[in-house]
Amino acid sequence: MQPIAQVAAKLGLGEDDISLYGKYKAKINHRLANREGQKQGKLILVTAISPTPAGEGKTTMSVGLADALCAMGKSTMLCLREPSLGPVFGIKGGAAGGGYAQVVPMEDINLHFTGDLHAIGAANNLLAAMVDNHIFQGNALGLDPRRITWKRCVDMNDRQLRFVTDGLGGKVNGTPREDGFDITVASEVMAIFCLATSLSDLKERLSRIVVGYTYGGQPVTAGQIGAAGAMAALLKDAFDPNLVQTLEGNPAIIHGGPFANIAHGCNSAVATRLSLSLADYVVTEAGFGADLGAEKFLDIKCRKAGISPDAVVLVATVRALKHHGGCPKEELGVPSVEYLKKGSANLVRHIENLRDGFGLPVCVAINAFPTDTPEEHQFLRDLCAELGVPCALSEVFAKGSAGGRELAEAVLGVMEHRDVHYTYEMTAPLTEKIEAVCKKIYRAGSVSYAPAAKKALAEIEAMGCGDLPVCIAKTQYSFSDNAKLLAAPESFSMTVRDVRLSAGAGFVVVIMGAIMTMPGLPKKPAAENIDIDENGRITGLF
Repeated sequence: MQPIAQVAAKLGLGEDDISLYGKYKAKINHRLANREGQKQGKLILVTAISPTPAGEGKTTMSVGLADALCAMGKSTMLCLREPSLGPVFGIKGGAAGGGYAQVVPMEDINLHFTGDLHAIGAANNLLAAMVDNHIFQGNALGLDPRRITWKRCVDMNDRQLRFVTDGLGGKVNGTPREDGFDITVASEVMAIFCLATSLSDLKERLSRIVVGYTYGGQPVTAGQIGAAGAMAALLKDAFDPNLVQTLEGNPAIIHGGPFANIAHGCNSAVATRLSLSLADYVVTEAGFGADLGAEKFLDIKCRKAGISPDAVVLVATVRALKHHGGCPKEELGVPSVEYLKKGSANLVRHIENLRDGFGLPVCVAINAFPTDTPEEHQFLRDLCAELGVPCALSEVFAKGSAGGRELAEAVLGVMEHRDVHYTYEMTAPLTEKIEAVCKKIYRAGSVSYAPAAKKALAEIEAMGCGDLPVCIAKTQYSFSDNAKLLAAPESFSMTVRDVRLSAGAGFVVVIMGAIMTMPGLPKKPAAENIDIDENGRITGLF
């Protein structure tokens, strides 16, 4: 690795622009994103087909593409999300890329990094403590303990904390009530952190958080509780984007990490804007499949940040598409154009959504695996040619930037600035926005609403928040809210189970199916394979 000060110097950043966190990590002053007269680079969004256990590799592809562009002499910045400890110790693993397309120091990035997620958790839990303290100290605002919506959080997969009863042990220990925990990356504080444009905007958004309702049904905010200033103070240093590097010594900004199935799934707006001001090309990614991460990137982040991608890279693997075609897991490495043909309907659906729905230039990236065959690759090339979409084979995992040259050239060939065709109008009622996403993006036939969801929607509209975008929380494995409906299902029914207002973040969370805001650990957690030796060398992270 190169000293991070040298990496910063490549970007024209001096010692007054960065704060060193050791030799290989640094914070960049977020105010540089708002400089007058700065250049505006071109934005490349990396997304993927619907995820499968076979893997897709968006982060690996993003790193490799950025390295390939740099190797071609293009001024390029990589802009990614921070990993959550929950998936790192759970089943998914880290989020630093893989093979020869990684960001480093990988162990630091996947573990505590610069402490951003801890700061977000602390701000979240400070608000929770102040809410319960307000009730304990006389409850001047008349908060109904049965209608407190603000949860505590921890950055760990811990199903035991989904539903808890706290305040037990007598009057001195608080007011007994039902409570629960979210994983930190599902906290509204994380969403606010990633959409705020300045510290003052951050504080204003924090003050708008709705923590619960009074006995009379009126919303109570973090601003009324008096917590917004202290929460913003906890987030002050974290708000500066993090600078690291790829294995090839190219600059990478990693900042913020909301989940894409229960939040908007993109790195911070300030990091993206800063990157666009420092490089001619910026490669960023959106979490999970294009129906989740990319839809929210476009319908939520692009609207709020005033940006739009000049190209979209849609990542697919032969193995994952065969999974969508019904191929048994143990046979994913066995050549089969038949399974691939069936599963490719998922790829086609995502292409149609991005190109025809959002109106953006699209390039397909085949993330190569050793078990792929030339015949399978050719089938996908022919399919994309029929659709009029460029398709490139990427071998960045095995070859680094050299394996991404074909993809980089294809991306440069499709780049064109276009206005995003949003899925819905902001003035439409919330139900129309929900159904627009479900029917236009997912291809659902109908949408139904549980009684609790209907009540919540009515309350949100009555509060004057009906003009906010919607953030659909559903399974990442299917276009539907049923994880078992693979490939490209149509005319299915979707059920809105619950609706939550994220007034500070500026969107309405729509919960469908069995999606959880606190994941659990698998039967054999990844944590069992992680270890450290006497010299401090960590093994088992991936």
